[in-house]
Amino acid sequence: MDLRKQKPLKIHLVCSTDSPEFSYLTKSLTRSSLIALDAEWKPDHTGNQSYFPTVTLLQLACELGPGLVSDPDELEDSATFLVDLTSIPLSSIWELLRDVFVSPDILKLGFRFKQDLIYLSSTFCEQGCDPGFDRVEPFLDITSVYNHLQHKLHGMKVSKQTKSLATICKELLGLSLSKELQCSDWSHRPLTEEQKTYAAMDAHCLLEIFNVFHAKTIKEGSYFHNVDKMSPANVDLGLKEVLEQHDISSKVLSIKFCEALEIVQATASNFPEKITTVHEMVSRSSCRITMPMDESILKVVKKYGEKIVLKDSDRKPKASKKRGKRQSPVDAIFKEKQSENSDAWQGPPPWDLSLGGDGCPKFLCDVMVEGLAKHLRCVGIDAAIPYTKKPEPRSLKLSS
Repeated sequence: MDLRKQKPLKIHLVCSTDSPEFSYLTKSLTRSSLIALDAEWKPDHTGNQSYFPTVTLLQLACELGPGLVSDPDELEDSATFLVDLTSIPLSSIWELLRDVFVSPDILKLGFRFKQDLIYLSSTFCEQGCDPGFDRVEPFLDITSVYNHLQHKLHGMKVSKQTKSLATICKELLGLSLSKELQCSDWSHRPLTEEQKTYAAMDAHCLLEIFNVFHAKTIKEGSYFHNVDKMSPANVDLGLKEVLEQHDISSKVLSIKFCEALEIVQATASNFPEKITTVHEMVSRSSCRITMPMDESILKVVKKYGEKIVLKDSDRKPKASKKRGKRQSPVDAIFKEKQSENSDAWQGPPPWDLSLGGDGCPKFLCDVMVEGLAKHLRCVGIDAAIPYTKKPEPRSLKLSS
């Protein structure tokens, strides 16, 4: 991505159901076929796992189609919304979001979004919107997109180790995504301009990454590896002729026992007119989406689409699996000495508000434990590593 050509990101903050931003949000959600999702909440530094954190901000980046521009003077190809869940009644958007999450006409994008969905569902349930959310389908994780792109570039399987969103953005978009505000207090209002920009970019960059993948997939024609093109002249072929043709889609012959609808779907998969199954009709009848999914995105869904389904066990905070071990006399003595030494600390911690701190614990990790700092940041603890220069190599003088 050329950052010099990138337009400043316009952010739509939704704080009231009576606002123009809310109307624009509902219109965009019911007309877009590609939506990126993200959520923010106040980090829990106590390590208490007896409850889920409350989601306070929901980010949605919608790819806009024709006739969805809020301002005729601005040619936006996408709209990024920050929905303040502390300001608007959750019941006002619950059904709309639920329909979006399960609509077969919308591809949802996210980055390890299952945890966000668990917290989001819990937050809505607490406000009387029971049972919250139980699935997102069709869905595409940006981690999978990145792995597919790496496989196409290097021709080999990539490591299953998940890279951060900032790293993926840097590699694919050339965009530096700052994560300094990830551990900030997202429950405090008003949000700072830096927080708004950070939250909006987190969702918007998912659209940009998908578009890179989408364009590359179309260019390489990977949709048609297993599906041959069928000329319009063959549309009127009967069932017998279809089965006898060798250049028709292999999907027909791979199914030993199939219904006529499946045969027609397989042979007409390259046409823009979609054939709706009974399951899709039921799904569409329960949602408000009226714009059909673009054919190119539909093929991405068929080949790479995933889904997130929450089980009953996901809806309850998981207790610690560590079991208590029998304490040896040596351990008892050690713990006793440890408790005696703990009395040496007097007064509040240095980040205490009474001492001029901001109330958020901060830790500086030695360069020898750089990995520890990374893991601390993953669980919401502000940790940093001091910058150190690489030591100069020793110069050895050899005497003749």
